[in-house]
Amino acid sequence: MGSAWLAATHWRELAAHPAAVNQADEFGVQRPSALPDLVTQRATALAALAGLFSQQPKIMGMAVASRPAQAVAPSGYLNPLRAVTGLVPERIDEGVDFGGSGPVYALGSAVITNAGQNAGWPGGGWITYRLTDGPDAGLMVYLAEDVTPTVQAGQHVTASTVIANMFNGGDGIETGWAQPTGVSAESELPEAGGIGGAGPFPTMVGLNFDQLLQLLGAPAAPNAGDPAYGTLPANYPARWN
Repeated sequence: MGSAWLAATHWRELAAHPAAVNQADEFGVQRPSALPDLVTQRATALAALAGLFSQQPKIMGMAVASRPAQAVAPSGYLNPLRAVTGLVPERIDEGVDFGGSGPVYALGSAVITNAGQNAGWPGGGWITYRLTDGPDAGLMVYLAEDVTPTVQAGQHVTASTVIANMFNGGDGIETGWAQPTGVSAESELPEAGGIGGAGPFPTMVGLNFDQLLQLLGAPAAPNAGDPAYGTLPANYPARWN
């Protein structure tokens, strides 16, 4: 590129000052009559090439400047699935489904409202807790299916508390927004569209919970980009930053 630029500069100089070429006559050197045209053509071509090279840093700079800003995770919450081995995102339904095994933490500071079994969910495990801090304070979260609770109702927990152990039982786990009573998923209530285990999926409240998990570092569900069904009640944050 440096050679091309120097050459272009040289030929531009000659093209701009025909007298420099005419010095050949002063020394009695014969030149073809077409030489000035040839000089001009070479100067024009090489100048265009040099100009192309000089524009590259500007194009690269524009590409860097156009990168979207990274979203900021909500303060006080941590990825509850950060220690799960072989974590596999499955789908968004009433909540968000995952495969894998290992400890599952609370999202943040909370009070456990239920820790036991729920026959209505595959695998039977059922834990709910009410968040007491952060942008979702007051909302209920459930963790269900292939989990064994390690906490008890009434217990105060933080984002560093293991609330259950996830095991490979064939169903995976499901986690999401729970009803205020803690008896099932929020999506089943009329205010959220009345969507139960038969779908259609993904639900709006399930998609909302998946977006929160993504901000905290969890992988997105395969259907995270699909059209969502139902509604997101007004008391659920649409964004966290």
